[in-house]
Amino acid sequence: MTKQRVVVTGLGTINPLGNNVITTWKNLINGVSGVDNITLFDASDLPVTFAGEVKDFDPNDYMGKQNARKLDRSGQLSIFAAEEALRDAGFDIDQPLGEEFGIVFGTGIGGIGATEDAVRIYDERGSNRISPLAITQLMPNSSTGQVAIKYGIQGPSLTITTACAASANAIGEAKKMIEQNIVDKVLVGGTESGTTSMTIGAFAQIKALSKQNEEPQRACKPFDKNRDGFVMAEGSTVLILESEKSANERNGKIYGFVEGYGSSTDAYHITAPSEGGVGALRAMEQAITNADINVEEIDYINAHGTSTIANDVNETLAIKSLMKDYAYKVNISSTKSMTGHLLGGGGAFEAMASLLSLKNNQIPPTINLNDPDEECDLNYTANNSIEKNIEYVMSNSFGFGGHNAVLVFSKQ
Repeated sequence: MTKQRVVVTGLGTINPLGNNVITTWKNLINGVSGVDNITLFDASDLPVTFAGEVKDFDPNDYMGKQNARKLDRSGQLSIFAAEEALRDAGFDIDQPLGEEFGIVFGTGIGGIGATEDAVRIYDERGSNRISPLAITQLMPNSSTGQVAIKYGIQGPSLTITTACAASANAIGEAKKMIEQNIVDKVLVGGTESGTTSMTIGAFAQIKALSKQNEEPQRACKPFDKNRDGFVMAEGSTVLILESEKSANERNGKIYGFVEGYGSSTDAYHITAPSEGGVGALRAMEQAITNADINVEEIDYINAHGTSTIANDVNETLAIKSLMKDYAYKVNISSTKSMTGHLLGGGGAFEAMASLLSLKNNQIPPTINLNDPDEECDLNYTANNSIEKNIEYVMSNSFGFGGHNAVLVFSKQ
């Protein structure tokens, strides 16, 4: 059986930088920060009072109050992004997509907002006042199921919860579905809305978040000596993956090819990366091998780059171990410096950014990188985007639990 080549034919997103792909890309290239003070709830009593929030989005206006109330915010965002991606790929969203379409979604913490609401009501008013919608809002596979129902997807379905690697793993698993001729089209993506009081408070307790409340737009500074943690963010990004044959048969536009996928586990620590980034290195090596290329063919790395002390150093070490001297020549950047950390939605967002870099021959910057850490001494494309012919991009996603997922995209 011939292995199908896998292409990306549609993109959709809603995130702190924009509620569509065009606006998001413009802001990425211009180095705009989407991080600001929290508006979704009163954060004044929290140690961290800022996040990367989605802006100008009213789910009641978008889908109607009756439909919006059935979903946690993460589910609302996923429906929005899926619609944009399907329209972008040229599919009729009013017709069921059927058995030939699969769906794979990644999320780190699922419907955490709905979970907090249900617990609050239980504590204050008792179990008989919990909403009958609570379970279907909070379960991690809710977005997968709701998107499938909305668009009539009846093929294979997966929900992946490998923390911050989740939606990168989702893309990799969707790639395998198409290569193995299980289906020839997959709606794949990630969603997260962890900008809640409990979630932010809990991450702050383990000292994972930046506490630079005075200048939120400058708080996320990957690879900078003064970084002090990541910035919580929310959003959803969806890609339409197809076999090259399917895309050509319907004259679909192609953003790029999904060439390589690697996945590994650190088996080291529940939150800290393995020393020297050896787990991340294994995933990168697998992705390069799966793409059947040499490391010197990678033109750009969209780094995991969270702005935490341990992650940035160990990702740097892993890249050096993989690429040796070439590590100092390849362009690297962290788009999280502008969006904040989308947790389980991050891998899909960064895959989209990687594909747009390929399409436009532009590399987004790492903003707020003004005083580089001596241990982070590679070319992180500091503060300004650059134009460069790009043929291959690697996108790194690493998560709590030691999960590592790496993707390689090509132009042709």
